[in-house]
Parts: sequence; structure tokens; C-alpha cells
Amino acid sequence: MPEFADYDYATSAFRIAVLASGSGTNLQAILDRLHGRDGIEVVGVGSDRPGATALERARAAGVEAAAFAIDRYPDRAARDLAIADWLDSRAIDLLVLAGYMQLLSGAFVRRFEGRIVNLHPALLPAFPGLDAIGQALAHGVRVTGVTVHFVERASTRGRSSSSARCGAGGP
Repeated sequence: MPEFADYDYATSAFRIAVLASGSGTNLQAILDRLHGRDGIEVVGVGSDRPGATALERARAAGVEAAAFAIDRYPDRAARDLAIADWLDSRAIDLLVLAGYMQLLSGAFVRRFEGRIVNLHPALLPAFPGLDAIGQALAHGVRVTGVTVHFVERASTRGRSSSSARCGAGGP
């Protein structure tokens, strides 16, 4: 995989895959605003939940979708290997974790090093982990937001790429 700065955007499609666990609203935004535009293609959507609405959204957009339920694999490492092989078969340039609610193994993260971004619904480092929006509201914050960051190890943290603030309706 070439570094982003060395990528030939004029002659190559930029291939994105998305992992999502739920309804896929962030996936839908990616499909609506990026897929098929300026050489960007969403080439696969995977989920840990076979019934995730995100998979339906992908199929409706003509994007291949696959489920990787943990109960079909002997352990998390085997599931992550299956997902990684599936992603590699699509020759992806970038993997977007858009509401993907599973931790990825260190081996998985190393395999796609520098090519995984996570969309986290809080201004990190505040409210990491699950239910970030609920945490922010329970804490009574007036401002919250979203952080897009590179995943650098088997966690949801890494160097921040971008963040945006919005009102939270707190006191």
C-alpha cells in the first residue's frame, strides 16, 4: 500500500471498506457523500451482527456486505483473521470503523497499520469506550462532538485526525 502522499488519485480508485455494528447512519453518510465520487469507492461493509441495518444499507447501495458473528469462529483472533482476509481480498486503501462495537486484535491492527480510522462520538480523550453520547449527557456537558482518529493499536485510541464540536443540550 502506498503512503497517502504517494497515492495516484488520478488513475486509481480509492477503495474504502467500513465495519459497523448497528444502524449504519455514518455508513449512509459515507455512501451518500463519498461513494462513487472523485474516484472513491466503498467496496465492502462488514459487521459483527448479521442483522445490522448497516448491511442492508450497503446492499441497497450495491456494495458487498458480510457478517462475521463471533459465534461462528473459535475465538476473536479467528474472527479478526476472517475479516482481515475478506478486506484484503477487496484491496482496500482505508478501513473506516463507523460504530463498530468490537475491539480488534493487535494482529488485525498491525495488518492494516496506517489505514484504519475510527469515528468516535465524543471529543477524545473525554468519554472513551462504549456509550460516549450517554456518558457526555450524564456528565451534563454543554459541548460534545466527534473525533476521527487513526487506530494505532487494539483500542479506540490513536492520533487524532480531525474533530468537530456541537452543542449537547447540557445545563
